[in-house]
Amino acid sequence: MEDSFSIPSPLAKGFGEKGFSFRHLELAGIDNSGVIAVNDPTIAEQEICLFSEGVSSGQEYLDRFHRHIEEASRNRRPFPCARFADGEYAFYAESLECNGLYRQAESVSAIREVLPMHVAALKQLSALGRIAALIFPGNLGGRRSAFKRILHPWKKEPSAASFLEFLNRNGIEFSAGNYLPFYVVYACLSSADFRRSLDGKHVCIVNSDYDEGNCRRWFERAGSRPRLTFVSIAAEYVATRWSSMKEDVLGKVPADADLCLVGAGVGALPVCVDAAVRFSIPAIDAGHVLNMMNGREDKSNGMRLYTIWKEPASGG
Repeated sequence: MEDSFSIPSPLAKGFGEKGFSFRHLELAGIDNSGVIAVNDPTIAEQEICLFSEGVSSGQEYLDRFHRHIEEASRNRRPFPCARFADGEYAFYAESLECNGLYRQAESVSAIREVLPMHVAALKQLSALGRIAALIFPGNLGGRRSAFKRILHPWKKEPSAASFLEFLNRNGIEFSAGNYLPFYVVYACLSSADFRRSLDGKHVCIVNSDYDEGNCRRWFERAGSRPRLTFVSIAAEYVATRWSSMKEDVLGKVPADADLCLVGAGVGALPVCVDAAVRFSIPAIDAGHVLNMMNGREDKSNGMRLYTIWKEPASGG
Protein backbone atom coordinates (compact mmCIF):
# COMPACT_ATOMS: atom_id res chain seq x y z
CA MET A 1 0.00 0.00 0.00
CA GLU A 2 1.14 3.56 -0.56
CA ASP A 3 1.09 5.96 2.38
CA SER A 4 0.06 9.60 2.28
CA PHE A 5 3.47 11.03 3.08
CA SER A 6 4.79 13.83 0.94
CA ILE A 7 8.48 14.49 0.31
CA PRO A 8 9.35 17.86 1.82
CA SER A 9 11.04 20.75 0.05
CA PRO A 10 13.82 21.22 -0.96
CA LEU A 11 14.10 17.53 -1.78
CA ALA A 12 10.69 17.11 -3.38
CA LYS A 13 11.73 18.32 -6.83
CA GLY A 14 14.69 15.95 -7.13
CA PHE A 15 12.83 12.97 -5.71
CA GLY A 16 9.74 13.66 -7.77
CA GLU A 17 11.78 13.80 -10.94
CA LYS A 18 13.37 10.46 -10.09
CA GLY A 19 10.05 8.81 -9.25
CA PHE A 20 10.35 8.20 -5.52
CA SER A 21 7.60 8.09 -2.92
CA PHE A 22 7.13 6.96 0.67
CA ARG A 23 5.45 3.63 1.36
CA HIS A 24 5.15 1.10 4.14
CA LEU A 25 7.88 -1.54 3.92
CA GLU A 26 5.85 -4.72 4.34
CA LEU A 27 7.53 -8.14 4.18
CA ALA A 28 5.59 -11.36 4.60
CA GLY A 29 7.10 -13.30 7.47
CA ILE A 30 8.70 -10.34 9.25
CA ASP A 31 7.36 -9.45 12.69
CA ASN A 32 8.47 -6.05 14.02
CA SER A 33 6.05 -5.97 16.97
CA GLY A 34 8.56 -7.29 19.50
CA VAL A 35 11.21 -4.78 18.44
CA ILE A 36 8.77 -1.88 18.64
CA ALA A 37 7.52 -3.04 22.06
CA VAL A 38 10.97 -2.76 23.68
CA ASN A 39 11.94 0.52 22.01
CA ASP A 40 10.58 4.03 21.77
CA PRO A 41 7.29 3.51 19.89
CA THR A 42 8.31 6.19 17.39
CA ILE A 43 10.70 3.64 15.92
CA ALA A 44 7.65 2.40 13.99
CA GLU A 45 8.00 5.54 11.83
CA GLN A 46 10.96 3.82 10.19
CA GLU A 47 8.64 1.26 8.60
CA ILE A 48 7.67 4.04 6.16
CA CYS A 49 10.56 4.29 3.75
CA LEU A 50 11.51 5.61 0.35
CA PHE A 51 10.41 3.51 -2.63
CA SER A 52 11.19 3.83 -6.30
CA GLU A 53 8.04 3.93 -8.44
CA GLY A 54 9.46 0.99 -10.41
CA VAL A 55 9.28 -1.31 -7.39
CA SER A 56 5.85 -2.65 -6.51
CA SER A 57 6.50 -3.92 -2.98
CA GLY A 58 8.98 -4.54 -0.21
CA GLN A 59 9.05 -8.20 -1.24
CA GLU A 60 10.19 -7.18 -4.72
CA TYR A 61 13.07 -5.18 -3.22
CA LEU A 62 14.01 -8.18 -1.09
CA ASP A 63 13.83 -10.68 -3.93
CA ARG A 64 15.80 -8.42 -6.26
CA PHE A 65 18.55 -7.86 -3.71
CA HIS A 66 18.95 -11.55 -2.97
CA ARG A 67 19.01 -12.32 -6.69
CA HIS A 68 21.67 -9.67 -7.36
CA ILE A 69 23.87 -11.13 -4.60
CA GLU A 70 23.55 -14.64 -6.05
CA GLU A 71 24.20 -13.50 -9.62
CA ALA A 72 27.22 -11.41 -8.64
CA SER A 73 28.68 -14.31 -6.68
CA ARG A 74 28.08 -16.81 -9.47
CA ASN A 75 29.46 -14.53 -12.19
CA ARG A 76 32.37 -13.16 -10.12
CA ARG A 77 31.18 -9.58 -10.39
CA PRO A 78 31.86 -6.85 -7.82
CA PHE A 79 28.67 -6.00 -5.93
CA PRO A 80 29.24 -3.85 -2.83
CA CYS A 81 26.37 -2.81 -0.57
CA ALA A 82 26.80 -0.32 2.29
CA ARG A 83 24.16 0.92 4.72
CA PHE A 84 23.76 4.56 5.74
CA ALA A 85 21.93 5.87 8.80
CA ASP A 86 22.51 8.29 11.69
CA GLY A 87 26.20 7.52 12.19
CA GLU A 88 27.05 7.91 8.52
CA TYR A 89 24.92 11.04 8.21
CA ALA A 90 26.83 12.62 11.09
CA PHE A 91 30.20 11.52 9.69
CA TYR A 92 29.53 13.12 6.29
CA ALA A 93 28.27 16.26 8.04
CA GLU A 94 31.70 16.35 9.77
CA SER A 95 30.15 15.86 13.18
CA LEU A 96 31.51 13.77 16.05
CA GLU A 97 27.94 12.69 16.71
CA CYS A 98 29.02 9.78 14.50
CA ASN A 99 30.59 8.26 17.63
CA GLY A 100 27.56 6.42 18.96
CA LEU A 101 27.73 2.70 19.76
CA TYR A 102 31.25 2.56 18.32
CA ARG A 103 34.11 5.04 17.94
CA GLN A 104 34.20 6.07 14.30
CA ALA A 105 36.34 9.22 14.19
CA GLU A 106 39.00 10.72 16.44
CA SER A 107 38.30 14.33 15.48
CA VAL A 108 36.59 16.54 12.93
CA SER A 109 39.95 17.08 11.23
CA ALA A 110 40.35 13.30 10.91
CA ILE A 111 36.96 13.13 9.16
CA ARG A 112 37.89 15.94 6.79
CA GLU A 113 41.17 14.28 5.92
CA VAL A 114 39.51 11.06 4.75
CA LEU A 115 36.41 12.50 3.05
CA PRO A 116 38.06 12.29 -0.41
CA MET A 117 38.57 8.55 0.15
CA HIS A 118 34.93 8.15 1.15
CA VAL A 119 33.72 10.18 -1.82
CA ALA A 120 35.74 7.95 -4.16
CA ALA A 121 34.25 4.85 -2.49
CA LEU A 122 30.73 6.28 -2.73
CA LYS A 123 31.21 6.85 -6.47
CA GLN A 124 32.23 3.21 -6.91
CA LEU A 125 29.36 2.06 -4.72
CA SER A 126 26.84 4.05 -6.74
CA ALA A 127 28.17 2.57 -9.99
CA LEU A 128 28.60 -1.05 -8.90
CA GLY A 129 26.29 -1.77 -5.98
CA ARG A 130 23.64 -0.43 -3.65
CA ILE A 131 23.33 2.62 -1.41
CA ALA A 132 21.19 1.21 1.41
CA ALA A 133 20.11 4.43 3.08
CA LEU A 134 17.67 4.86 5.97
CA ILE A 135 15.26 7.46 4.62
CA PHE A 136 11.88 7.96 6.22
CA PRO A 137 9.71 11.07 6.72
CA GLY A 138 11.06 11.69 10.23
CA ASN A 139 14.74 11.94 9.28
CA LEU A 140 14.63 14.18 6.23
CA GLY A 141 14.87 17.35 8.29
CA GLY A 142 17.19 17.79 11.24
CA ARG A 143 15.62 18.05 14.71
CA ARG A 144 17.96 20.55 16.34
CA SER A 145 17.59 21.93 19.81
CA ALA A 146 16.84 25.64 20.24
CA PHE A 147 20.28 26.08 21.87
CA LYS A 148 22.04 24.57 18.85
CA ARG A 149 20.02 26.73 16.45
CA ILE A 150 21.07 29.87 18.33
CA LEU A 151 24.71 28.85 18.72
CA HIS A 152 25.19 27.63 15.13
CA PRO A 153 22.33 29.03 13.02
CA TRP A 154 24.11 28.16 9.76
CA LYS A 155 24.82 24.54 10.64
CA LYS A 156 22.51 21.79 9.41
CA GLU A 157 21.63 18.85 11.62
CA PRO A 158 22.94 15.54 10.26
CA SER A 159 20.03 13.78 8.58
CA ALA A 160 19.06 11.84 5.50
CA ALA A 161 18.62 15.23 3.83
CA SER A 162 22.15 16.34 4.67
CA PHE A 163 23.48 13.00 3.37
CA LEU A 164 21.61 13.33 0.07
CA GLU A 165 22.88 16.89 -0.27
CA PHE A 166 26.42 15.58 0.37
CA LEU A 167 25.98 13.04 -2.44
CA ASN A 168 24.68 15.70 -4.81
CA ARG A 169 27.46 18.15 -3.90
CA ASN A 170 30.08 15.53 -4.70
CA GLY A 171 28.58 14.33 -7.96
CA ILE A 172 27.49 10.93 -6.62
CA GLU A 173 24.46 9.47 -8.36
CA PHE A 174 21.49 8.50 -6.22
CA SER A 175 18.85 6.77 -8.33
CA ALA A 176 16.32 3.97 -8.49
CA GLY A 177 19.05 1.78 -9.93
CA ASN A 178 21.44 2.02 -7.00
CA TYR A 179 19.18 2.79 -4.00
CA LEU A 180 17.99 0.11 -1.61
CA PRO A 181 15.90 0.62 1.56
CA PHE A 182 18.17 0.22 4.59
CA TYR A 183 16.10 -2.48 6.26
CA VAL A 184 15.96 -4.70 3.18
CA VAL A 185 19.60 -5.58 3.89
CA TYR A 186 18.76 -6.71 7.43
CA ALA A 187 15.73 -8.67 6.22
CA CYS A 188 17.69 -10.46 3.52
CA LEU A 189 20.75 -11.36 5.59
CA SER A 190 18.67 -12.57 8.56
CA SER A 191 16.36 -14.75 6.46
CA ALA A 192 16.58 -18.53 6.38
CA ASP A 193 16.38 -18.41 2.58
CA PHE A 194 19.57 -16.37 2.39
CA ARG A 195 21.40 -18.68 4.78
CA ARG A 196 20.28 -21.74 2.82
CA SER A 197 21.50 -20.17 -0.43
CA LEU A 198 25.03 -20.13 1.02
CA ASP A 199 25.15 -23.86 1.71
CA GLY A 200 28.51 -25.14 0.50
CA LYS A 201 29.71 -21.61 -0.45
CA HIS A 202 32.84 -19.95 0.91
CA VAL A 203 31.77 -17.03 3.09
CA CYS A 204 34.34 -14.59 4.50
CA ILE A 205 33.29 -12.71 7.64
CA VAL A 206 35.24 -9.50 8.24
CA ASN A 207 34.55 -8.23 11.74
CA SER A 208 36.28 -7.12 14.94
CA ASP A 209 35.13 -10.20 16.83
CA TYR A 210 33.41 -13.47 16.12
CA ASP A 211 32.23 -16.61 17.82
CA GLU A 212 32.91 -19.37 15.30
CA GLY A 213 30.58 -21.86 17.01
CA ASN A 214 27.66 -19.44 17.13
CA CYS A 215 28.23 -18.39 13.51
CA ARG A 216 28.20 -21.98 12.31
CA ARG A 217 25.05 -22.73 14.31
CA TRP A 218 23.40 -19.62 12.84
CA PHE A 219 23.66 -21.19 9.39
CA GLU A 220 22.96 -24.75 10.56
CA ARG A 221 19.62 -23.71 12.04
CA ALA A 222 18.56 -22.96 8.46
CA GLY A 223 20.00 -26.25 7.17
CA SER A 224 23.07 -24.56 5.68
CA ARG A 225 26.76 -25.40 6.02
CA PRO A 226 28.89 -22.83 4.23
CA ARG A 227 32.69 -22.84 4.54
CA LEU A 228 33.46 -19.91 6.84
CA THR A 229 36.65 -17.85 7.02
CA PHE A 230 37.02 -15.18 9.70
CA VAL A 231 39.15 -12.07 9.16
CA SER A 232 39.72 -9.65 12.03
CA ILE A 233 39.42 -5.90 11.60
CA ALA A 234 39.88 -3.10 14.15
CA ALA A 235 36.95 -2.44 16.48
CA GLU A 236 37.19 1.34 16.05
CA TYR A 237 38.22 4.10 13.65
CA VAL A 238 38.06 2.00 10.49
CA ALA A 239 36.33 4.95 8.81
CA THR A 240 39.38 7.17 9.30
CA ARG A 241 42.19 4.60 9.26
CA TRP A 242 41.18 2.19 6.50
CA SER A 243 44.03 3.22 4.21
CA SER A 244 46.61 2.08 6.76
CA MET A 245 44.93 -1.26 7.50
CA LYS A 246 43.57 -2.10 4.04
CA GLU A 247 46.34 -4.39 2.80
CA ASP A 248 46.58 -6.30 6.06
CA VAL A 249 42.83 -6.99 6.12
CA LEU A 250 42.29 -7.72 2.43
CA GLY A 251 45.45 -9.83 2.36
CA LYS A 252 43.66 -12.32 4.63
CA VAL A 253 40.50 -12.60 2.54
CA PRO A 254 40.61 -15.91 0.60
CA ALA A 255 40.85 -15.48 -3.16
CA ASP A 256 38.12 -18.10 -3.64
CA ALA A 257 35.60 -16.46 -1.31
CA ASP A 258 32.10 -16.32 -2.79
CA LEU A 259 30.86 -13.54 -0.51
CA CYS A 260 32.10 -11.14 2.17
CA LEU A 261 29.98 -10.06 5.14
CA VAL A 262 31.48 -6.95 6.72
CA GLY A 263 31.13 -5.27 10.10
CA ALA A 264 33.07 -2.01 10.34
CA GLY A 265 30.70 0.80 11.31
CA VAL A 266 31.02 3.87 9.10
CA GLY A 267 34.17 2.26 7.70
CA ALA A 268 32.11 -0.51 6.09
CA LEU A 269 31.75 1.62 2.94
CA PRO A 270 35.41 1.54 1.84
CA VAL A 271 35.87 -2.01 3.15
CA CYS A 272 32.93 -3.34 1.12
CA VAL A 273 33.90 -1.45 -2.02
CA ASP A 274 37.55 -2.48 -1.90
CA ALA A 275 36.76 -6.13 -1.10
CA ALA A 276 34.12 -6.35 -3.83
CA VAL A 277 36.40 -4.81 -6.46
CA ARG A 278 39.52 -6.76 -5.52
CA PHE A 279 37.86 -10.18 -5.39
CA SER A 280 34.96 -9.58 -7.83
CA ILE A 281 32.33 -10.75 -5.35
CA PRO A 282 29.44 -9.33 -3.33
CA ALA A 283 30.63 -7.56 -0.17
CA ILE A 284 27.73 -6.65 2.09
CA ASP A 285 27.71 -4.33 5.10
CA ALA A 286 26.08 -6.75 7.56
CA GLY A 287 26.44 -4.79 10.81
CA HIS A 288 23.83 -5.88 13.33
CA VAL A 289 23.28 -9.22 11.59
CA LEU A 290 26.87 -10.15 12.44
CA ASN A 291 26.06 -9.41 16.07
CA MET A 292 23.07 -11.73 15.73
CA MET A 293 25.29 -14.43 14.25
CA ASN A 294 27.65 -14.06 17.22
CA GLY A 295 24.81 -14.12 19.75
CA ARG A 296 25.71 -10.56 20.71
CA GLU A 297 22.63 -8.49 19.93
CA ASP A 298 23.53 -6.52 23.06
CA LYS A 299 26.32 -4.85 21.08
CA SER A 300 23.57 -3.24 19.00
CA ASN A 301 21.55 -2.32 22.10
CA GLY A 302 19.14 -5.16 21.36
CA MET A 303 16.93 -6.26 18.48
CA ARG A 304 16.55 -4.29 15.26
CA LEU A 305 13.62 -3.86 12.92
CA TYR A 306 13.24 -6.33 10.05
CA THR A 307 15.40 -9.04 11.59
CA ILE A 308 12.75 -11.12 13.42
CA TRP A 309 11.19 -13.71 11.15
CA LYS A 310 8.07 -15.68 11.95
CA GLU A 311 8.46 -19.44 11.66
CA PRO A 312 8.98 -20.81 9.13
CA ALA A 313 11.19 -17.97 7.83
CA SER A 314 10.56 -17.00 4.25
CA GLY A 315 11.84 -14.26 2.00
CA GLY A 316 15.23 -13.14 0.74
